[in-house]
Amino acid sequence: MLGVHPKAAAPKRKPDVGANTIISIDGQSVLQPMCANPLGDALNSVQMAQQKFKIRLTRDTEHAHSANLLIRKMYSWRGYETHSSTVKHAPNNICLSVFSAEQAIGTLTLGIDSAEGLAASTLYPCEIEQLRTQGRVLCEITKLAVDPSISSRNVLASLFHIAYIHARQLNNCTDILIEVNPRHVPFYQRMLGFRQVGDERQCPRVKAPAVLLRLETDYVEIQLRKFGGLMDQAKEETSLYPYSFSPNDEAGIIQRLLRDRQ
Repeated sequence: MLGVHPKAAAPKRKPDVGANTIISIDGQSVLQPMCANPLGDALNSVQMAQQKFKIRLTRDTEHAHSANLLIRKMYSWRGYETHSSTVKHAPNNICLSVFSAEQAIGTLTLGIDSAEGLAASTLYPCEIEQLRTQGRVLCEITKLAVDPSISSRNVLASLFHIAYIHARQLNNCTDILIEVNPRHVPFYQRMLGFRQVGDERQCPRVKAPAVLLRLETDYVEIQLRKFGGLMDQAKEETSLYPYSFSPNDEAGIIQRLLRDRQ
């Protein structure tokens, strides 16, 4: 489990002037990588003191290249096919990356449902169409990777929170979908509250088994209002939500993203 120093203060979140930077995080806590992290088990016990990182929209070629290198590194290490697992710019895709010292340490792509459909529709067309007929507004997380040597709950929670803001607050999505390896299902259930909605099938994109999970954004909002920014409750709460942004931080991020859209 992640260790938090007893005297650790919550990380300082502040806007960054970089054109593609959503927020800069200047951590004061001493963090240790998670054990049994499906996004990359730590090879060594690494402590991150005075952790600093930025979350950016991956728009330019240089940042996309760094994100792609990280994806290929993590996917190949897990034995997944990497040919189609690259960051690609598309109208319905929002690519987010975490950078520390200009090195990509985490990335994900949020795909908003559109006429082009969702990547998960290849394996789960009936499950996804059923949600659509119920009036659900869907999005999906793909190309999720976090560097194993420095992955922490703070990094992953912050990255997911920004994705949630884009999903619910900016695009009115009611549900977040993700395809994961079956052995990682308990992690997503325990840490974020995902529920399984599709049985195990073989994913042709990465040539590995996959399971479809669903997370309602209503549930995420409740958890964020309850735990967001309250790292002092991390010992009692096993999910990632205490490591997320506080409601005030979230409001500031939303306002910045809305200004950038104008």
